[in-house]
Amino acid sequence: MQLFLNTYGTFLQKKDGMFQIKIEETKKLISPKKISSIVISNSATISTDAIQLALDNNIDIVFLDNFGNPIGRVWFPKLGSTTYIRRRLLEIDMKDEGLPIIKGWIITKAKNQLDFIQKLLSKRDRAEEDFASILESIKTTITKIESVQAPLSVSDNTIMAYEGNISKLYFKALSMLIPEKYTFNGRSSRPAVDPFNAVLNYAYGVLYSKIEKALLISGLDPYIGLLHKDNYNKKSLVFDFIEPYRIFCDEPVFYLFSRHKLPADGFINSGKGILLSDDCKKQIILDLTNFFDDTIRYRNKNTKRVDTILADAHAFANWLIGRREDF
Repeated sequence: MQLFLNTYGTFLQKKDGMFQIKIEETKKLISPKKISSIVISNSATISTDAIQLALDNNIDIVFLDNFGNPIGRVWFPKLGSTTYIRRRLLEIDMKDEGLPIIKGWIITKAKNQLDFIQKLLSKRDRAEEDFASILESIKTTITKIESVQAPLSVSDNTIMAYEGNISKLYFKALSMLIPEKYTFNGRSSRPAVDPFNAVLNYAYGVLYSKIEKALLISGLDPYIGLLHKDNYNKKSLVFDFIEPYRIFCDEPVFYLFSRHKLPADGFINSGKGILLSDDCKKQIILDLTNFFDDTIRYRNKNTKRVDTILADAHAFANWLIGRREDF
């Protein structure tokens, strides 16, 4: 499981080979064998012996800012494979052979979005005809992406434009389906200007850390991107690889609003954007964790939804070095 420390005054330390969480006078012991990662935000504190215990058990530690974005991490220094994987990824980038990879990830994301809209419509009284143009436009744009043949260095802006158009249509549909008090006008970030985007940004921040971890464990370099090109200190591959998994946040976040599970006072207008209260963050984390940990059927196996990210990262790494026929 993932251990979240997001309450002011929380203290994590080591005791008798276990993690001890202390919140005021309440103490709880947790075995390191039950923890896959530790996520810290707000004014929680972790001791150096707890950090050592985490590293000894291959548990990485992620620090989030108030908007849920990763701002730092401590991870175990045991990369999952050889430098050959990274070199192969560089070769694909240098030889401009990344188009099929990027198309696959973007199309998967778009189909996930399309399926989610249709899933929501199937459970509502609103006629699907009201969304017919949106659904048809998404399908048409997916076909356009599939038809792109030019090398990525030539077609990258075209693909990003197609992806952006699909996202605009997708979030327009979600805004139409969400309770009226939470309707929003497109995506906004850093910071968000409405509650839905504030919660979604926080959830994406959690997902970014899981994507980065999966890439590192699989021997992939988070900084070597294909569509999102290299910039100083930019984890380009994280932004590429995350696309098919954004639905892991979209679904639970939407249901948080549609099922009225968030506290009424959970949103704070800072003057520059919307911030989330501690109680709001707790509910987000709870629902995200439950959704991530759901068991699904994947590649003929029963597995946790979140574990598919690492499985796919390993598959991609093995494809790069010729150990798999597809990624």
